[in-house]
Amino acid sequence: MTNTARNTPFGRVLPPDERWLALGEVEPVLDPELPIVDAHHHLWDNRETQPGNGSGHRYLLDDFLADTNTGHKVVATVFIETDAMYRATGPESFRSVGEVEFVNGIAAMSASGRYGPTKVAAGIVGWVDLTLGDAAAPVLWAMMVAGGGRFRGVRSCGNWDADPIIGNGRGASPDAYRSPGFEVGFRRLCELGLSFDAWVFHTQLDQVIDLARRFPDANIIMGHIGGVLGYGPYRGRENEIFAAWKTSMKALAACENVSVKLGGAASRLAAFDYGKLPRPPTSEELASGWRPYFETCLELFGANRCMFESNFPVEKLLCSYRTLWNAFKRIVAGASAAEKHALFSGTASRVYRLGSGQNLAPP
Repeated sequence: MTNTARNTPFGRVLPPDERWLALGEVEPVLDPELPIVDAHHHLWDNRETQPGNGSGHRYLLDDFLADTNTGHKVVATVFIETDAMYRATGPESFRSVGEVEFVNGIAAMSASGRYGPTKVAAGIVGWVDLTLGDAAAPVLWAMMVAGGGRFRGVRSCGNWDADPIIGNGRGASPDAYRSPGFEVGFRRLCELGLSFDAWVFHTQLDQVIDLARRFPDANIIMGHIGGVLGYGPYRGRENEIFAAWKTSMKALAACENVSVKLGGAASRLAAFDYGKLPRPPTSEELASGWRPYFETCLELFGANRCMFESNFPVEKLLCSYRTLWNAFKRIVAGASAAEKHALFSGTASRVYRLGSGQNLAPP
């Protein structure tokens, strides 16, 4: 990963370079008693599904806890879909239910208390093909049952760019949220009181804005600070891109049914070239590079509609879990106690309804 003769593969999920990460400074934990709900992380075992290319690796409960148990007070987490442990057989549209079954098992292990106080995957966000229209409804019900009261909603990866160097989301298309059947499937999602995690690049934010306006009662969560791109054809255009992104985010913030996650910037914003840096950046350096984007989100959405996310293990390509949350704490060091509560736990708990289970009886 530190080979300077190669371009850093931004936008790709790779195993972290543990030896390189070990070169980073072991920082004291800032504000260690501040409760954290990690609003976005993954769990997977890709060693067999991605053979031979160096990208497959294991990140399960013990691996995640090794990161969370490094000093910050992580009280609960939200798992976000990542094409993990789909069913090998059965109807194609129902195979993603296997991911919720897998994560709910891990959540049950965590809830036993035998793995520490953190409630891992207290909320579970899965994937359902909403372009199925009305046929998405029975899949959503199967997800709710499989989640045992923890299933909270769906993420749909619409992140697409014409340049292959960017790396598009699974099944993404230029107008993913406007495709035939999607609006019907989205309506079924909303009728069940489920949330929608949007994931598009900054060039596509108009799709999320349109969706939020058409469905003002929908609970929409915009991931990764709106998907700002900073590599490939976007490198060297920071000022132009920031201005365009801010304009779109301002329009999105006008939709009161939308909240935004602060994080997920390592691989797409590409403010730090982790493939060529001699050592991992410190939390001060991270905070300096990310602050303009995070502070803009806070200015536009307010603390009660913003939440921090680790996006681990993806962000582990750049830094440790301890350093990441220190950076977040530095960015909002001047916020009030109430604002910090919202940003680090309150907003995520409310948006993902972590204080209550779901009624599993069909309507």
